[in-house]
Amino acid sequence: MALVLTGALLAGCGIRSPSSVASPSEASPETVSSVTPARVSLTAAKPMDAYVFLGGRIKTCWFNPSDPLLPDHVYRADVSPNGSKAQITVHDARNLGRAGATAYVIDFKQEGRSTVVTSENRKMTPELAAKMQYDIERWKRGETNCSKDMPKVAAQPAAQ
Repeated sequence: MALVLTGALLAGCGIRSPSSVASPSEASPETVSSVTPARVSLTAAKPMDAYVFLGGRIKTCWFNPSDPLLPDHVYRADVSPNGSKAQITVHDARNLGRAGATAYVIDFKQEGRSTVVTSENRKMTPELAAKMQYDIERWKRGETNCSKDMPKVAAQPAAQ
């Protein structure tokens, strides 16, 4: 699924999007797949700008100390020295908060004039992965709140 982020999200990064960008084709926010990696393209945003915006939302909403969505996980980030690539990884918390197995990955990479954000569920439950993808999609539309709404998980294809 490819989505182009414009307007509100980019304004939150201090970036203005070109008015000629086509409207995105978006999935219904009520139903999110927890398996298919999601791909989001940020028009006119550099990877570092997209990382700063989405990383801030992730830390505030998923890892806040008072009511975290992911109390048994830790946040890690890796940013290239020139800011052209960034990656956020969510790990199982092990050994007093040290990172265990990678559970969820969000990559930020430059492609032409856009930054493409790709997320991949590695070990989260389908329900939690769907919630995380739902949040990422809400934030790219410009929402900034930490909604506790849980989307419905799309039916998975039958194993053959």
